[in-house]
Amino acid sequence: MKISIITTTYNSSATIRDTIDSILGQTYKDIEYIVVDGASWDSTIDILKEYEPKFEGKMRFISEKDKGLYDAMNKGISMATGDIIGILNSDDLYIDDKVLEDIVNTFTTHDIDCLYGNLHFVDRFNLNKIVRSWKGSQYKKGAYQKGWHPAHPTFYAKRIYYDKFGGFDISLEISADFELMLRFIEKHKLKSYFLDRYFVKMRLGGESTGLIRKIIKGNKNVIKAFRKNGIKVSVFYPIRRLFPKIISVIKQILN
Repeated sequence: MKISIITTTYNSSATIRDTIDSILGQTYKDIEYIVVDGASWDSTIDILKEYEPKFEGKMRFISEKDKGLYDAMNKGISMATGDIIGILNSDDLYIDDKVLEDIVNTFTTHDIDCLYGNLHFVDRFNLNKIVRSWKGSQYKKGAYQKGWHPAHPTFYAKRIYYDKFGGFDISLEISADFELMLRFIEKHKLKSYFLDRYFVKMRLGGESTGLIRKIIKGNKNVIKAFRKNGIKVSVFYPIRRLFPKIISVIKQILN
């Protein structure tokens, strides 16, 4: 079972080595690595060219202007040929060398269409310093309306469903990942599985200013995502979803 890993980059030279090294270090080797670069002007492309031979033909990358993060992800999905698709952001890295092995084993031993797990948010400059964690849980019908959703950096789905149901809606900007998982899991009822292990270390940005504003904007787009998919949601949903996120941001600022 081949797994396609997609990374989008734009001036990512400060972090992309960690991301790529964590992929190269995986024990599972039947992978396809796709990097979609947004016309970086730093040394990102030089780093990609340096690493390409180490993948022995399993890495491809393009560099061209795009319409943002989710447009770049859609390009990567269109290039993918694996049975499973996952996304590893250029600021992120796998937490250990058996993440992909465990993911593939779960797909092969369970009757599922997609899975997700846990992640650690880590200090941008100290990857061993865990700032907070995202602990997932198994999906239950109606969970989305109660504020539940998976952590997108841990979301892996069979490629056939991207072909069938489409990729990211780039009009939703920072909430396109939420909408895609809502569409796959809640609307189209894909068989999902919570793999209770940590997948990813995700760097937190160094600047907290503006995060609450982005969260509020994200919640507005989330309401649009529900409407787009014909799913009714309570008027109190933004408050239910927003409150724990604001508490997390406040903790980040205080720390």
